[in-house]
Amino acid sequence: MTEPAYVAETRTAYDTVAESYAETLKDALDESTWDRAVLAAFAEQVGKSGRVGDLGCGPGRLTGHLAALGLDVFGVDLSPGMVEVARRTHPHLRFDVGSMAALDLPDGSLAGALAWYSLIHTPLERLPALVAELARVLEPGGRLLTAFQVGDERRRITNAYGHDVEADAYRLRPDFVADLFTAAGLVVDVRLVREAEEHEKTPQAYLIARKPLV
Repeated sequence: MTEPAYVAETRTAYDTVAESYAETLKDALDESTWDRAVLAAFAEQVGKSGRVGDLGCGPGRLTGHLAALGLDVFGVDLSPGMVEVARRTHPHLRFDVGSMAALDLPDGSLAGALAWYSLIHTPLERLPALVAELARVLEPGGRLLTAFQVGDERRRITNAYGHDVEADAYRLRPDFVADLFTAAGLVVDVRLVREAEEHEKTPQAYLIARKPLV
């Protein structure tokens, strides 16, 4: 099957910025009370009884954070460059190269899934299938947490973290994402929108959903 052009563009862009991205964002969690609070709530809900996938993990900064919170967590990312940085930075954790759209995981195998700013490069018409894949790998009662920039537009990114790149990114409406989760059979328990912090251009949203027990 021919790979969609947006997938190749996204992979190349993140391979290009991997080192700079990791260095720039290494302390970002220290600067956002809300990010830490939402991740802590997610970790508490998931508990320590099952595996958690950080899907679109980048250099593994949140994978490491969730591991420090006591979760049995691993990372998956489309970018081999990002995975290389993640493995070097967190040698005690597992990281795999892979696609969120076709996860190499059995049905119902995860107690939790994190999609932290990792839905944003998928065209809107392809998001239902992507969210259905995330729902597939969750066990009954499992939680899915996503975060994204709020808006209703496609942006063409040509420079990021000091590098020339070519990739699209989508700002998303919380109601739109919630509807995607509902259509995939998930129940949305939390919707939180916060105003932009100093370095951000738009409000940011967090959604936590769960897979019903029956």
